[in-house]
Amino acid sequence: MQELHDAPLAPLTTFRLGGPATRLVTATTDAEVIGAVREADDSGTPLLVIGGGSNLVIGDKGFAGTALRIATRGFELRGTTLELAAGEIWTDAVARAVEAGLAGIECLAGIPGSAGATPIQNVGAYGQEVSSTITEVIAYDRRAGETVALTNADCAFSYRHSRFKADPQRYVVLRVRFELEDADGLSAPLRYAETARALGVAPGDRVPLARARETVLKLRAGKGMVLDPEDHDTWSAGSFFTNPILTDADFAVFRARVRERLGEDTEAPAYPAGEGHTKTSAAWLIDKAGFTKGYGTGPARISTKHTLALTNRGTATAEDLLALAREVIAGVREAFGITLVNEPVMVGTSL
Repeated sequence: MQELHDAPLAPLTTFRLGGPATRLVTATTDAEVIGAVREADDSGTPLLVIGGGSNLVIGDKGFAGTALRIATRGFELRGTTLELAAGEIWTDAVARAVEAGLAGIECLAGIPGSAGATPIQNVGAYGQEVSSTITEVIAYDRRAGETVALTNADCAFSYRHSRFKADPQRYVVLRVRFELEDADGLSAPLRYAETARALGVAPGDRVPLARARETVLKLRAGKGMVLDPEDHDTWSAGSFFTNPILTDADFAVFRARVRERLGEDTEAPAYPAGEGHTKTSAAWLIDKAGFTKGYGTGPARISTKHTLALTNRGTATAEDLLALAREVIAGVREAFGITLVNEPVMVGTSL
């Protein structure tokens, strides 16, 4: 287990910003992870768990405590059951599952980060969410002081949310188990219209797994959502804000406000989100509030490829980024009466 002091954390995040940690520990086995967590808890030391760093905004002053980087490895396939160690690189795991001819996570290709982070955020994109394939999460329960197995129902998954996100100080994910599908080399039914259009098929159709994955990677790359060290549009956390979910009554008020501001013929995006609720598009709200692609003049700007991504153009500080985020939140609220909610986790800072 590697240990460093006054260690930079910015290189461990996709934003590439934030201050140092008092102590950085890198664990390569589950036992090392549990040992580091217990040591911090027993001594009352603040603990920050880092996986791929793709959903993390660390403040400029850094983290006064122990940062635990989970670098465990493990890809085990038994029939259609896939078990991943928390430190496995998610994009690599998706590629290997596709190569094995198994469907269920192919449209989650290109999402940066680690496998252990996927249940926390209930990672999803292009019509798939990990909650539809996760059967069990093995985690260290800091409150009970023991390793536990949580079923899919135990995880309390919802849109970009889970039991782990609701109680972030309790569990440290060690392993994640998925039940995938052997569909004779075909993908799961395509549920996202943009993906289906790009593939030239109808929603609900299946296509060869590799073709589905490659198409999603191209779509993501076109929006700056596939990591590239040379492309500052990818120095981000992907989507910075979640798509708002409104009650039907609130959506009616929002709809009237849209027409008043943008014209009677303008319709805001609307998607079913459970009984009595409608989801709309954060990217659409941001754009229509005047924050277009490339917005900004400082070192933190909106991506030139996607309005939902806030980016570090190379020299930004965390405060630069959050100043931009606050400006966007205020502008959308003023224009449409909706308060956007950040998707990345804030450490040592806040909006």
